[in-house]
Amino acid sequence: MLSNKFAQYLVQNEYFDVETMQKAEAKMKEYGGTSAGALARVLEIEFGAPHDMVYEALAVHYAFPTFKKSFEEISESQLEACKKVLDSMRRDSDEEFKRRLLFNKILPFGLHKNKNKSDILKVLTSDPTNKVIQEITTRTQFKRLEIYWAPQKTIEDIIEHVAPQKNEFLQLLEEAGQVLGDIQENEENVLDEQELDEEINKSLLVNLFEGCLIEAVRKDASDIHIVPAGKTAIDIFFRLDGKLQLWLRQENTPPEALTAVVKDRSTGVDRFERDTAQDGFAQRVVDEHLIRYRISILPIVSQEFDRRFESVVIRVIDDRKVITDFRKLGFQQQAEREFLKSINTSKGIVIVTGPTGSGKSTTLMAALHHVINPGVNVLTCEDPVEYVIKGARQLKISHKMSFEQAIRSILRHDPDIVMVGEIRDRVTADTAVKLANTGHLTFSTLHTNDAPSAITRLYKMGIETFLLAYSINIIIAQRLVRKLCPYCRRPLSKESWEAAIQIGITREELEAGKIYEPVGCPKCHNGYKGRINVAEALYFYPEIRAEIIKSVSDIDEDRIRKIAESKGMLSMRDSGLDRMREGLTDLTEVLYVTAED
Repeated sequence: MLSNKFAQYLVQNEYFDVETMQKAEAKMKEYGGTSAGALARVLEIEFGAPHDMVYEALAVHYAFPTFKKSFEEISESQLEACKKVLDSMRRDSDEEFKRRLLFNKILPFGLHKNKNKSDILKVLTSDPTNKVIQEITTRTQFKRLEIYWAPQKTIEDIIEHVAPQKNEFLQLLEEAGQVLGDIQENEENVLDEQELDEEINKSLLVNLFEGCLIEAVRKDASDIHIVPAGKTAIDIFFRLDGKLQLWLRQENTPPEALTAVVKDRSTGVDRFERDTAQDGFAQRVVDEHLIRYRISILPIVSQEFDRRFESVVIRVIDDRKVITDFRKLGFQQQAEREFLKSINTSKGIVIVTGPTGSGKSTTLMAALHHVINPGVNVLTCEDPVEYVIKGARQLKISHKMSFEQAIRSILRHDPDIVMVGEIRDRVTADTAVKLANTGHLTFSTLHTNDAPSAITRLYKMGIETFLLAYSINIIIAQRLVRKLCPYCRRPLSKESWEAAIQIGITREELEAGKIYEPVGCPKCHNGYKGRINVAEALYFYPEIRAEIIKSVSDIDEDRIRKIAESKGMLSMRDSGLDRMREGLTDLTEVLYVTAED
């Protein structure tokens, strides 16, 4: 029997079945919640329910009016009224609260008068239960409210139009103009350290670096690259959806000056060391969220042989990007089913393979969150630890504890579930197999091109075939492809049809206009927005195990692949073709990531 009235409403109106709602109620109570808002959050976060679907139902259930318009349907006069209300919040305290409202997707949308000619503020929100709404009457001049539910994207589009986020550091930089670097070289053609010190103390370079950190987070960049472009120029790139894109070329500035600023405003690096690799970190609060940055600095050679240039790469670590719901990874149906079967067990190895940047860590994080519960001891061994995993004990590799020492120590620490960052040698492989064969569930990664070759790699590390056959549950090989922008994509042009047909797309599919290519618009990056995986999932069926055991001097990868495909496994190429048929990616991306197929 359901105790929550909102849960009863959702079942009665066929949003969810009774069994799902009972599980959601149990999870909500586990978190200590009882309200409709708490149930909505559980349904969205733990059960993958679409945000708008759940919160619109909540709004209707509690008789909140709805504002179901897209941004394109809103008149210019309505947008101006919204801007006018936001502009009226000018005092420092109001300005701070305004930023908080917008961050929570709560939008003061306009004023109208009631019968008594009193002003009423119309507020749009994608979550009418958000407690921040209640603070409007005490924190601003507006004392009467009308709360409307609106789609999340509509609110985001309006905010982007009427109150785009400002980067105060970059604003200061624009107001001051270009950095006027005029540092002199001495007789040995070496930069004068005193003048360099004076240059980096100028606030302009600090503003450039701090502004860069903020902008990378807001543009959803995974990495920042700061690269010397000559004696007095620097290129700053953002990695967006897996591709480097030039964000800024800073002229009239010695590269050493900006690198020195990076070092001064980071932890763990030596400002005056320029001849060796260094690793450091930094953290900043951006839009009310703590962001961590991992900084790598390498000395590089350039045409300016008399200068000691360094390349800086900064990894943006934003905990909000961690996928904790396994279903949000977007695996195709059979791969997801077999992956879930492999991790919902008490023992065996789960291996994710692929090159750097293929989403291996993201997949393992989601898998770990799926199996973590208070009844199991979860240990991870990572180098470095990027994301803090609630409910896991994470080991940090350092000069005092090597990877090998950590792995051996794990065995003596009574684990139930273990994540080894990477199987990198015989010691790691032996430990993973030992854990699997003594009743532990083990997660790890390998750098191989496909799933069958991971078996060969482990075999060549010295793991015997019968141990391989009975210790591994599944091997997932994956790549990331860029997703087509749904706003500007168009059917594949006819000159590309032949290439599409050669890799398996039918002429009928092309004529139906369901295979797309990128175009480019203000909402995306050159026709793409976001990424999704293509994967092959090699589940260890009895036939696969038998084939591995009978291998004598070598692993027959082709035979293993044929058996797996007869059981329904999609190859990397076939997985990519399915993504094309779904309209999610294009021919160029699939060919790029499956070039070896």
